[in-house]
Amino acid sequence: MSEARLAVPPRQKNPSPLLVVDDQVVDRRVICHHAERLSGLPVIGCGGGREALEEIARHRPSAVLTDMSMPDMDGLELIEILRERYPGLPVIVLTAHGSEELAARALRVGAASYVPKRLLNSELGEALRTVLKLARASRTLDLLLTHLERWEKHFLIPNDPTLLPPLVDHLTRDLDAAGGCDGTGRLQVGIALQEALSNALYHGNLEVSSDLRQEGNEERFHELARERAGCWPFASRRIEVEAKVDRTRAWYSIRDEGPGFDVSRLNRPPDPEDLLRVGGRGLMLIRAFMDEVRYNECGNAVTMVKHLAGPSGRGQPEDFVPGQGAMVEAEVGEPAAERSVRA
Repeated sequence: MSEARLAVPPRQKNPSPLLVVDDQVVDRRVICHHAERLSGLPVIGCGGGREALEEIARHRPSAVLTDMSMPDMDGLELIEILRERYPGLPVIVLTAHGSEELAARALRVGAASYVPKRLLNSELGEALRTVLKLARASRTLDLLLTHLERWEKHFLIPNDPTLLPPLVDHLTRDLDAAGGCDGTGRLQVGIALQEALSNALYHGNLEVSSDLRQEGNEERFHELARERAGCWPFASRRIEVEAKVDRTRAWYSIRDEGPGFDVSRLNRPPDPEDLLRVGGRGLMLIRAFMDEVRYNECGNAVTMVKHLAGPSGRGQPEDFVPGQGAMVEAEVGEPAAERSVRA
């Protein structure tokens, strides 16, 4: 992955800083160094959750990067407070080895993404790029969309990774118009869409294995993707994206034209160990952030549903438990409420 600095929008002459929260001095300095180098933004370091809340009140940051285990206030408590006080402020969880299960819980309560500390150099830049871009977009929504009641969209896009962020931005804008999803929820849906689209592009249409990234061959991963994007049979493949949003739910279908994969291996509860696998982290994020996740039989199409409260406070079944990301086998293309699910 390229380590180029993130471009700060020209209009931001005094950009908001990043806030790093870690009680370990050495870890905090290392994280601050990487964050500043990869983002191009000023960085403020804090030794704990309470100090972080004071800094946020004084300097509203662009994003918060926090450790999970701290003496005065653990990461989970900090994330819950930030979601209540500062909806839409993205939080990236930084995990040490052995804290994967705690990180998985953090994603469910409101974190926008996570990066294992041992992968800071290779993964932090991408996480910051995605989170900051979506967070900025969420603050510049067109108020006219709030008057829409329901809408459907259908895209057929080529294997061009530069089209994915604007597509995610376009799709997630609908959530604010629908209501029932706060800034953090909108950001999480955006992350899930980005991960699903990336899977469809790289692992589906271009058939590039995540093992290359797991082994540290990031450059070879993207080089192979570029090569295949221009040759047969990969070049002719497209990603079909459907979105259906109303006041009670957001329904998304993403289908690639690749060979698919064995979906039977997904019929297990989320494993915190997935946080350490490059190929498993995307799926972990999708399942943590979406309320329903379904693959078709051959594994080249996924349906994701996010339940919305809507203006009347309705929209979720009485027995619904948010953030569980149920994984079942079903035909993609049918809205979840209009078909029977084949377990």
